[in-house]
Amino acid sequence: MASKKKSGNKSKSNADLKKASSYQVSGKKQDRSAGTKKKGGLLSYFRGVKQELKKVVWLTKEELTTDTIVVIICVIFFSLAFWLIDTGFLVTLKGILGITLS
Repeated sequence: MASKKKSGNKSKSNADLKKASSYQVSGKKQDRSAGTKKKGGLLSYFRGVKQELKKVVWLTKEELTTDTIVVIICVIFFSLAFWLIDTGFLVTLKGILGITLS
């Protein structure tokens, strides 16, 4: 009895495979036609951009001011830090190698 069930399952699975392969072929054709049909154009692109810009949460004037000040302070701090490190390496190399730079 077990052998009958196995053979029955094999025939069903073969039929299922044939159906699945036919679905895949038709699915590919549908995907291709959908890809060529979907042409929005320039106007729809700008409509989408406008919709997305409406969703943006813009900074308040106070937030913008404080963020700008923080960025300027960070730039000054790191530029001074890199300048000091560079000067330290230059002095060290001058001492080790005994060279002068003009």
